[in-house]
Amino acid sequence: MDCVEVLPQLHMFRFPVAQAYLWRDGADLTLIDAGDVNAAAAIENGVRGLGQDPAGIRRIVLTHGHRDHYGAAQELADRHGAEIMAHRLDAPAVRGERRVPEPVLHDWERPLYDRALTVPEAPPTRVDRELTDGDELPFGGGARVVHSPGHTPGSIGIHLPRHDVLFTGDAVAGVGGVMLGVFNTDHVQAEASFRRLAALGPAVACFGHGDPLAIDARSPGSPDR
Repeated sequence: MDCVEVLPQLHMFRFPVAQAYLWRDGADLTLIDAGDVNAAAAIENGVRGLGQDPAGIRRIVLTHGHRDHYGAAQELADRHGAEIMAHRLDAPAVRGERRVPEPVLHDWERPLYDRALTVPEAPPTRVDRELTDGDELPFGGGARVVHSPGHTPGSIGIHLPRHDVLFTGDAVAGVGGVMLGVFNTDHVQAEASFRRLAALGPAVACFGHGDPLAIDARSPGSPDR
């Protein structure tokens, strides 16, 4: 795992397939996503490497119900007493009650999707708080939930207006430039969500896949078709 500073209070934990983000309000820590089922120890070591105690992880906010984003959430929450949050439409998938809908793949996405399927299955994971659009979360000076369906029905972005930071989950990707995220279940919804997130005009955009963007994030372009 690589640990990459985005801002002094924001770091990215990069794994081979996906990534998680750590936001720090002093000793109060928030994880945005949690990597796959094998990521817990690496995340804890990453937190310690930043001079923080993993026991300070107060909440884990899941951007959507895919196993490369929530796999280690239960283990971390059980160890450190964190609250796990996810949108109400993806919470059943996180809890293992039902699967998220299968993506409608373009031909060029199929090899990428085959690679994504190598990520280990995640165990059923509790969701302590089910989120809806517009909810305010107690970190970053008031984080706002932005429902961004299309990748999955319950995909969300997390906007920190006071810091001009946006976490997009997989609704937007930063691989080789800013683009519409891949493996979408509803392409019309996905494009509308892309535009909704872009309209927030963040100074810093943090994606579920690809490097964060801290320059020209206000002009992310148009979703690929």
